[in-house]
Amino acid sequence: MTRTSADLAARDALVDRWTRLTWEILPGMAAAFRWPIRLDHCFMRVCLDTALGARWDTVVRRPAIRYLSDAQLARAVAQAEAIAARPDLLPRLNQDSLRLRHRGRSSTQALPTPRHEAGPPRTPRSP
Repeated sequence: MTRTSADLAARDALVDRWTRLTWEILPGMAAAFRWPIRLDHCFMRVCLDTALGARWDTVVRRPAIRYLSDAQLARAVAQAEAIAARPDLLPRLNQDSLRLRHRGRSSTQALPTPRHEAGPPRTPRSP
């Protein structure tokens, strides 16, 4: 399926909003609301787990921003927007996300990162 320039522009707008929410807005609110999380990747985890209804990395490959469908990304952005509008949601959503990660680890293993995205092989350091 060929994507139109309007589709690409819409995707870019979603990515920009996602980045702003999870890198700036939500971390900027964390101290004022005494949230249990403060780092961008934690907000991404909560929003993605909630939007996807599962541990996100069992549904979508890493990096999520590359592999999320437009609909999935839109749901994640909507979740981040909801948290920004209703800060009282975050503690419960964080707990729900953490529960997803601690329940049945063997059956919820993350999807493997394709070799070409994992970076170059690491060589052991000399003593």
